[in-house]
Amino acid sequence: MAKLRSEDWFGRSDQSGFIHRSWMKRGVPDHEFDGRPVIGICNTWSELTPCNAHFREIAESVRIGVYEAGGFPVEFPVTSLGEPIMRPTTMLFRNLASMDVEESLRANPLDGVVLLTGCDKTTPALLMGAASVGLPTIVVPGGPMLNGKYRGTDIGSGTDVWKFTDEFRAGEMSREEYEQAESGMTRSAGHCMTMGTASTMASMAESLGMTLPGAAAIPAPDSRRKVLAHMSGRRIVEMAKEGLDLYKILTRDAFENAIKVNAAIGGSTNFIVHLLAIAGRVGIDLKLEDFDALGSRMPLLVNLMPSGQYLMEDFYYAGGLPAVIRELKDHLHWDALTVNGKQIGENNADAPCYNRDVIFPLDAPLIEEAGIAVLRGNLCPGGSIIKPSAASAELMKVRGRAVVFETIEDYHERVDDPELDVDETCFMVLKNVGPVGYPGMAEVGNMGLPKKMLEKGVRDMVRISDGRMSGTAFGTVVLHVAPEAAVGGCLALVQEGDMIELDVQARRLHLDVSDAELERRRAAWNAPQAHDTRGYVSLYTSHVLQADQGVDFDFLVGKSGSVVKREAH
Repeated sequence: MAKLRSEDWFGRSDQSGFIHRSWMKRGVPDHEFDGRPVIGICNTWSELTPCNAHFREIAESVRIGVYEAGGFPVEFPVTSLGEPIMRPTTMLFRNLASMDVEESLRANPLDGVVLLTGCDKTTPALLMGAASVGLPTIVVPGGPMLNGKYRGTDIGSGTDVWKFTDEFRAGEMSREEYEQAESGMTRSAGHCMTMGTASTMASMAESLGMTLPGAAAIPAPDSRRKVLAHMSGRRIVEMAKEGLDLYKILTRDAFENAIKVNAAIGGSTNFIVHLLAIAGRVGIDLKLEDFDALGSRMPLLVNLMPSGQYLMEDFYYAGGLPAVIRELKDHLHWDALTVNGKQIGENNADAPCYNRDVIFPLDAPLIEEAGIAVLRGNLCPGGSIIKPSAASAELMKVRGRAVVFETIEDYHERVDDPELDVDETCFMVLKNVGPVGYPGMAEVGNMGLPKKMLEKGVRDMVRISDGRMSGTAFGTVVLHVAPEAAVGGCLALVQEGDMIELDVQARRLHLDVSDAELERRRAAWNAPQAHDTRGYVSLYTSHVLQADQGVDFDFLVGKSGSVVKREAH
């Protein structure tokens, strides 16, 4: 059995040991301090995070499993990030939550931790924090909600919001119909049931080997979600005794597996910034080009919104992520270790598929090549990305005139102006919505189309920004332009009427303006005024990295480990 870290707190016979044990003995019997593993249950429960509002029950199932396996469970809260609620964007606070997790783990007598994750940023934030410490760690995702229902059809969170909103703005959907759809979309506990960011992050955790097999897709209300939590509680005790820490699982092979699986499931573009940040915490040299080289030619196997037809509940019934992993056998590192102590290949070698309308076979995929493409050019020397499976094929190689919005406020003020000089061949360009510019790199890159375009029946146009988009969104949207406009990237220099060329096959995004003219514009450019000169926002804008580096803080890259040398008393 591995040496338990908690022994430095509870195994001592001096004054410090007395203090540590006595304050914890409020209803806790002596035998809990007899050398059994102390397991943290890191809970992101909050009524302000609707996706995670059922986590008290999940935490109780984990607690039972820990006790059953002979561990000592201790639940603790960390910052919870509610994607549908928080302003200006939860991405602004992802790094803050990761710091909360990191310092909570390092400062307390924990031998292992179960991370309760659900809503978009809670998964990467908790994994980033845990990765900086390196304890034995297991992830328990909260699960997707049940399929939405509207007039006899399934509707998907996020994806159908954008669709219905366009129809409502175009006059094709009444206010009453719009509100009926709203009331039928969220029918249970759980996160978005499309293959949005939350589902992508749960799948990322499973493909990295950080969950028990099959964890990603079990619907939140399904009783098997509690069984998963119970068994995860049992397993983390074993991991602590075995000394199976996070660094033995989060290897280069695991990250490569995650990139390929993400392409096959049609995962969110947000996957890139989050995986880059996690890799940076564990010291894996992951680059933007890796996502293109490893994932862009992968086939799309999962027929889920926004790239397909079905939803996460259907995905689970069809076999879930294990069925996808089995299909990808020849593309994955089959010997990558997972939290149950087995290789990913051993876990998924016999995984069945029950519905080929939802999970396609590798030799007959839904789309032949569907991973995220990384674009380069003078407009984005640090890179930018596009999700071809969610875009329009006819817009993959086009040249268009820029219609420029300097800020999100400028966009909202002018987008529906009948005098806006725009047609369906134009490129909509949105500046100053990146990590520093928003601040926080908000999900506003999938700009709604001008009303005059919607009324003409246009449903997609090329859109370019230094921001992100919801994983539930769709369209020909170029995102994560780096460097961003707010720090002087070339995007800041784009002017109304400039011509831009997009060629996804050639991986090219080019502003058709001479170098001399760009230099003239740069000399006249002034950085936008700082958003705040105090508090967390000031810290964020002073230290946040760009999109191609994961949008982490520069001082958080790397790991500090779990050792704390100084005593508190």
